Amino acid sequence: MCAITQLIIGILIGLAIGAVVASLISFRIGYNRRKIDAEAEIGSAEQESQRIINEALKTAESKKREALLEAKEEVHRSRIELDREIKERRSEIQRQERRLLQKEESLDKKVEALEQKDELLNKKLKEIQATQEKTEELHRKQIEELERISGLSIEDAKQYLLKNVEDEVKHELAVLVKDLEARAKEEADRKAREIIATAIQKCAADHVSETTVSVVPLPNDEMKGRIIGREGRNIRTLETLTGIDLIIDDTPEAVILSGFDPIRREVARITLEKLILDGRIHPARIEEMVEKARKEVDNTIRQEGDRATFETGVHGLHPELIKLLGKLRFRTSYGQNVLDHSIEVSNLAGIMAAELGADVVLAKRAGLLHDIGKAVDHEMEGSHVTIGADLAKKYKEGNDVVNAIMSHHGDVEPTSIVAVLVQAADSISAARPGARRETLESYIKRIEKLEEIANSFPGVEKCYAIQAGREVRIIVKPDDVSDDEIVLKAREIVKKIESELEYPGQIKVNVIRETRAIEYAK
Repeated sequence: MCAITQLIIGILIGLAIGAVVASLISFRIGYNRRKIDAEAEIGSAEQESQRIINEALKTAESKKREALLEAKEEVHRSRIELDREIKERRSEIQRQERRLLQKEESLDKKVEALEQKDELLNKKLKEIQATQEKTEELHRKQIEELERISGLSIEDAKQYLLKNVEDEVKHELAVLVKDLEARAKEEADRKAREIIATAIQKCAADHVSETTVSVVPLPNDEMKGRIIGREGRNIRTLETLTGIDLIIDDTPEAVILSGFDPIRREVARITLEKLILDGRIHPARIEEMVEKARKEVDNTIRQEGDRATFETGVHGLHPELIKLLGKLRFRTSYGQNVLDHSIEVSNLAGIMAAELGADVVLAKRAGLLHDIGKAVDHEMEGSHVTIGADLAKKYKEGNDVVNAIMSHHGDVEPTSIVAVLVQAADSISAARPGARRETLESYIKRIEKLEEIANSFPGVEKCYAIQAGREVRIIVKPDDVSDDEIVLKAREIVKKIESELEYPGQIKVNVIRETRAIEYAK
C-alpha cells in the first residue's frame, strides 16, 4: 500500500511540476499581458494538486484497511481448516490404534490355540509310537507262535510258498497258451473289424432324425385368420391341393403342417411361405403357388440326385434313376434319411472294396442304388428290394448291381464280392450310433436289462449303462473280487449279455476294481 501511495504522490507532484513549468513558459511568452491570469491559474493549480493529494491519501488508507481485513480473514480460515484437519488425523490415528489392538488380541488367541493343538499332537504322537511298539512286539510274538505251530522256519515257509507259486504259474501258463490259440482263431475277425473300422473312420456322416411335421413361422397371429379364410375356404383349398393337414392352434405365430409324405409336406411348406410373403391369400392364388412349389420341389429332387452322383463319383446313370435318387432325399427309414444312407453305403462299400482289391466303381454304384426301390415303394406293390431290382433291370444296370440290390437284406444269395460288401456297408450305416431311432420304451428296457444282467453277478458293487447303452461300466468290491478274477468276470458278463439281449452293434463291458487309501495332511 505504501508503494501505491508513493506512486500516486509522485504522479501528482509530476503533474504539479508540469503545471508550474507550463506557467513559467506562459509567463515568458506574455509576462506583461497575462501576469494577473497566470497568478490566478497558479493559485488554482496548487489548490487542485492539494485536493488530488488528499484524495489519494484517503484512497490509500482505505485500501490499506481492506487489505488488513482480508489478511485477517484468510488467517482465520486457515486456522479453522488446520484445526479440522488435525482433529480428523487424530480420530484416524485413534481408529488405527483400536484396529491394531484388536489384531493383536486375535493373534494372541490364535497363538494360544496353536500351542494347544501342538500339545495335543505331541500327545497323540506319543500314543501312536507306543501303539506301534506294541504292534511290533505282537507281530514278533505271532511269528514265533506260527513257527512253533507249523514247525517251519521263515526260510522253510518261503520255500513252500515259492513252490506253490511255481505250480500256479505253470497252470496260468497253460491257460495263457489256450488264450493265445483262441486269439489266433479270432485274428480273422479282428482283421475284418479293422477294415470296417477304417471304412467308418473315412466315411463319417452326420445323421439327422426326420419328423412327420413341419412348422411355418408367421409374422403375426392375424395371419392365421387369413390362412383359414372366409368359411375356411383357403385352408380347405390348401389341404385339398397338397394332401397335408394344417394345424392352427394356440401356438403363437406358427402353423404346423402334418403329413407322412415328406414331398407333399415340403410342397405345402413352400406354398404357405410364399403365400405369407405375397400377402394375397385366396383359392386362385393358392392353386398358382402350389403349382410353383411343385416345380421347385421337382427341381430340388433333380439337384439332390445330381449331388448324390457327384459326391459318390457314380456316373452314367439313367436320368430316371437320378430323379428317383433325388426323391430319396424326402424318404426316411426308422428316422434315417434314405439318400444320406445310400451315399454313406456307397462310400463305405467303395472304401472296403479298395481295401480288398475289388471293383471300387461297381461297389459304389451298387451301394448308391441298393435302396432305390424305397423311392416308389409306397406307389407300387412289393418290397423295396424287389422294386429296386426291377428298376435296375429296367434301366439297364449290370447283373452285379441287380444281385447286390436283391441280396442286401438276405432275400437271395450274393453272387459277387460287391454284393457282400454292399450288405456289410448297409448293416454298418444302419447300426452305427445315431443313425436310426428306436422307441424310448425299448431303449429304456435295454438299458435296464443291461444293468440287471451286470448286477446279477456276485461281487458287483455298482453298475452303470453309459454311451447310450453301448458300454457297461461295472465297479466290483475289491475285497470279494481279485485282479485275476475281474477278467473272468467280464467274460461271464459278456456271454450272458450275448445270450439274453438283442442289440445293434456291440456293447463294451468295462469292469473296474480299485482300492483307495486316503489320509489328510494337516
